[in-house]
Amino acid sequence: MEAEAIRAFLEDLESDRVERTVSTSDTDKFAEAICAFSNDFPQSRLPGYLIIGADDRTGRITGLQITGQLLTNLGGIRSDGNIQPLPAMSVQKLTFPEGDLAVVEVHPSDLPPVRYKGRVWIRVGPRKAVATEFEERLLSERRISYARTFDARPCREAAVNDLSLRLFEFYRSEAVAEEIIAENHRTVEEQLASLRFLDAQTGVPTYAGLLLFGTNPRFFLPGAYIQYLQLPRHDITDLPIDQAEISGDLRSVLEELLLRMKVVNSSELHTTSEFREEIKSKYPEIALREILLNAVVHRSYESTTPIRVSVFPDRIEITSPGGLFGEVTLENFRTQSSYRNPVLAEALKTLGFVNRFGYGIRRAERSLSENGNRPLDVRIESTAVLVTIWALGAE
Repeated sequence: MEAEAIRAFLEDLESDRVERTVSTSDTDKFAEAICAFSNDFPQSRLPGYLIIGADDRTGRITGLQITGQLLTNLGGIRSDGNIQPLPAMSVQKLTFPEGDLAVVEVHPSDLPPVRYKGRVWIRVGPRKAVATEFEERLLSERRISYARTFDARPCREAAVNDLSLRLFEFYRSEAVAEEIIAENHRTVEEQLASLRFLDAQTGVPTYAGLLLFGTNPRFFLPGAYIQYLQLPRHDITDLPIDQAEISGDLRSVLEELLLRMKVVNSSELHTTSEFREEIKSKYPEIALREILLNAVVHRSYESTTPIRVSVFPDRIEITSPGGLFGEVTLENFRTQSSYRNPVLAEALKTLGFVNRFGYGIRRAERSLSENGNRPLDVRIESTAVLVTIWALGAE
């Protein structure tokens, strides 16, 4: 972000690429602006700018104090899960002779329509507004030319009747604001398209739609299941105590898998000091949940290989097909986020499986440390990622 370019935006009071404000605490206003710039309704394919510290009527820099906490709060809007899919944005403090500005640069989304708390915001000239049904439909129709991720692509062999509309209606009630649903006169196909589960141009479900609401996702995606094994000893070649192929819509798959984890995750009494004993779980629930969700969200669904969850007496091994994705490397995978399946990530946040984007590995490692478990073992290969969670007390 160049200071000269930002000054030019301050002076252009009719631009649809800039919003100015002197508020430092109106999170809803900030998020609505970020959502609107992400949707790029004018289709400029250029960034939009939220500028804090300038008068909206005159463009004048007002001399607000731009604190580090304000910049942190602005950056947190990206990952708090209220804007879906995640916006591509950066935050910067710029200093001018008249005072400082906080500038949020927002890039157009490849997966419109983008929502904030269930509403689609767009720019209408220099102002923002909630999109009409027609405007939402236009955004949905653009998506096919932008979509780069597998989960957003249409599955041309499938049809709407391959989806469970009951599952979709439950999801819609969680994803879309109540008053929007009440005013909704769109067909089911238009509603599915608006939420990225159906391609508006071809009229067929996307792969995300099939994974979330499909009556038989494995028919179209042979690797879309979890191979679960519970073994009596430390060798994968032993006869299993329990085994299952867990398949179906993703919500049902995750609920069954997390229930199985509760069954194998026993609690024991541990001595923490000479005079104190404490009940601790074999594995912290947060760590199990975060690593399993990571495997489901970040795997390659183009692969015919399932996710494998192997439970041994001293560890749980989770193998996810697909390797690392995007900007994530072996060196930065604990802190860098790059979503192979952003539509699925958004949906699992909506369904309550994910609390906050981009913090799963760190939450898992912190919970393991607090519980007294060994750190995660992570082995990254070109076609898969293997994560080992060690039981409490494992050598």
